[in-house]
Amino acid sequence: MSARRVSSRKGADSSALLAVANGAHDDPFAVLGPHEDGSGFRVTAFDPAAMSLEAVIGKERFPLDAVDGAEGVFVGAVPARDYRLRGTAAGTSWEYDDPYRFGPVLGEMDEYLLGEGAHKRLWEALGAHVTQHEGVSGTHFAVWAPNASRVALIGDFNHWDARRHVMRRRGGTGVWEIFIPGVADGANYKFQIFGPHGEPLPQKADPVGFGSEHPPEQASVVRDIRGYGWRDTAWMETRAALQARDAPISIYEVHLPSWRRVAEEGNRSLSYVELADQLVNYASDMGFTHVEFLPVSEYPFDGSWGYQPVGLYAPTIRHGTPHEFRDLIDAAHAKGLGVILDWVPGHFPTDAHGLGQFDGTPLYEHADPREGFHQDWNTLIYNYGRVEVSNYLIANALYWLEEYHIDGLRVDAVASMLYRDYSRADGEWVPNKDGGRENYEAIAMLQRMNTETYGAMPGIMTAAEESTSFPAVSQPVSSGGLGFGYKWNMGWMNDTLDYIEKDPVYRKFHHHQMTFGLVYAFSENFILPISHDEVVHGKGSMLGKMPGSEWEKFANLRAYYGFMWGHPGKKLLFMGQEFAQGPEWNHEAQLDWHVTGHESHGGVQRLVRDLNTLYRAEPSLHVKDCDPDGFQWIEADNAEDSIYAWLRRGGPRTQTSL
Repeated sequence: MSARRVSSRKGADSSALLAVANGAHDDPFAVLGPHEDGSGFRVTAFDPAAMSLEAVIGKERFPLDAVDGAEGVFVGAVPARDYRLRGTAAGTSWEYDDPYRFGPVLGEMDEYLLGEGAHKRLWEALGAHVTQHEGVSGTHFAVWAPNASRVALIGDFNHWDARRHVMRRRGGTGVWEIFIPGVADGANYKFQIFGPHGEPLPQKADPVGFGSEHPPEQASVVRDIRGYGWRDTAWMETRAALQARDAPISIYEVHLPSWRRVAEEGNRSLSYVELADQLVNYASDMGFTHVEFLPVSEYPFDGSWGYQPVGLYAPTIRHGTPHEFRDLIDAAHAKGLGVILDWVPGHFPTDAHGLGQFDGTPLYEHADPREGFHQDWNTLIYNYGRVEVSNYLIANALYWLEEYHIDGLRVDAVASMLYRDYSRADGEWVPNKDGGRENYEAIAMLQRMNTETYGAMPGIMTAAEESTSFPAVSQPVSSGGLGFGYKWNMGWMNDTLDYIEKDPVYRKFHHHQMTFGLVYAFSENFILPISHDEVVHGKGSMLGKMPGSEWEKFANLRAYYGFMWGHPGKKLLFMGQEFAQGPEWNHEAQLDWHVTGHESHGGVQRLVRDLNTLYRAEPSLHVKDCDPDGFQWIEADNAEDSIYAWLRRGGPRTQTSL
C-alpha cells in the first residue's frame, strides 16, 4: 500500500526537499528528522526504497505522507522525537532508527581541538566508533574534509547510496559527522565526498579508519577496538630500562607476509595469532631483544612491502583483526620481546581512494609538485606546515603506542623529509623561507612527534632511518636535536658491506672502511642496521655478497657478524640473514627454512644466537654502546694482514677484548 501523497508545501521548502531526494542538500539535518511544530514534532524522512513510511513510538504508528516531486521523501506529525521508522514496499517491511533524529556526538572540546588542529587523541574523535548515543547502539562516523561542499557516508548498510546518509558539517572545524543506529563491527564503508563546486570525487577510504577490506578491495571496515584484555602490565612497567642507551638491543626485522607461509593452504601468510606463537618463540629462542615489523598500516600494493600506506590507523587485514594484532604484541611482551613498528610519515600513495585531493583540493599534500610529489616513488608528500596534517601524523604515532602497546617506532626515509631538494635537480624544488634546503616544517613535525611520544608514553623508543650527516638526530629537542632515541648508522653499513664484499687480496687497500665508523660512532645513539634494503633489488643476500668459494663465503659472513656484534652500537638484522639464506629476499615467498638443517646454514644460525646471548650477558658489549669511554683500539692500522683488535668496556671493572 502506497502512502498518501502531499504537496511539498505541506513540509519544508520544495527545493530543499528535492535536494534531499537527490542527496544534494549540504545541511540535511536542517530538513530531515524531527523539528518542533506547536505541541509536537514534524518529521521529514528520506527512504528511497519505501512505498510507504510511518513513525513508530511504542505500539503507536503515525503514517507519513509521501511528498510529490521529491521521490522517497515523507513528512508527518509525531508527538515525540524518540520514534523509529517503518518502511514498506512489495509486501516487505523494515524498521530502523532515523539517523537524523540524533544530535551531534562530538563535544565542544572536540570541536575546539579539531578546529585548532591540536587534537592529540584524534582517533577518538574521527573515524568510525561503535558506541551508544542517546540510548541507542550504532556507529559514529566523522571525517575531516573542510573544502567539501557535502559528504555522504556510504556502505553495505545503505546499499552504497550516497543520497541516504549525507553528513552534518561541524561549523568551522572542517569535520563532518553522523551517527548511524544499528551499524556494528564488521560493516564496510567509504565516504562519498563532493568537491568545492559540488563535483563528485572518487570514493574515499577513512583516513582514521581502524580496519580495511582485504586488498584489492578498498573499503574501510568498522572495527570496535575497545575492551582488549592486555596481560603485559609487568612488561610495560619495566620496558624503559630494556630500551635505554645502556641496554642490550638486538632487533630482528621482519616482513610479516613472507616470514613463513602455509604451502598446503595456497601459500598463505601466517595470521597474527600464528605469528604470536611461531615468530615470537623463534625470535626469543634466537636471543633477540626486539622484533621490528615492516609497516603494518593498511596498504593496497603488496609490492610496496607496506611503505605506501593508505590506512595509517588500520593494522593490515592480511593477517587478521586489530584484536588479533594485539594478541601478537601481547605474546611478544610475555616472552620479553619489545615490538617496533616501521612508521611511514614521509609520503603516501596516489591511489584514488587514499588521501590525495581528499576533498577536491590538495588537503594532505602540497599543491606544488616541487614540494608535494616524490619523483623516486611516485608518491605524494605530506604538507607538514599545515597544523591539521602535522597533528594527523603525530596523533597516529601516539595511537600505535597507546592502543597497541607498541614499544618503538622506526621512522622511514627521514632524509627525504629533512631536505627540500632530496633527489631533485636544480629548479625542481622550492627553498625554505631563508633560501635554504632544510625543510623546517618537517623538522618541526618530527621534533614535536618525539616530544609528544616520549612525554605521553614513558619507556618507548624512536629510531630514525636517516642516511645523511644531519646533526643531532638522536639528541634532545631541548638541545636543538630532532629528539629521536636512536639513529640508523647507514654510513657504517655501507662502508663495512663494501669492504667485506671485496676479495681479501684487495681489502688492505680499503682497510679504513672498517675503522672509519669509529670516527663518528658516538656522535649519535646508533643502531647498526643490516636491513631489508640490503638484500633485495639485485643486491643479493648477505651470503651472496661474500667473496670466494662456498666455504669462504660462510667464513666471511661469520667473521662479519662477529665484527658487527663486537662493534659499538645496537644491532639490527633482517629475517633470513640470521641463517645465511642464499637467494635475496622475495616478498612473495617464505624464507628458505629448509636450509637451516644444513650444517653451514645452521652453524650461522647458532652463531647469531650465541652472539645475541653473549651481547646480552656481557655488560662491556652493550652498556657503553653509545659512549666513547666504552671503546679503545688495540690494533686499527694493520692493513697488510687485515687485522682489527679493540677493547670494549662496560664499567669500571668490565671489559672485553676483540
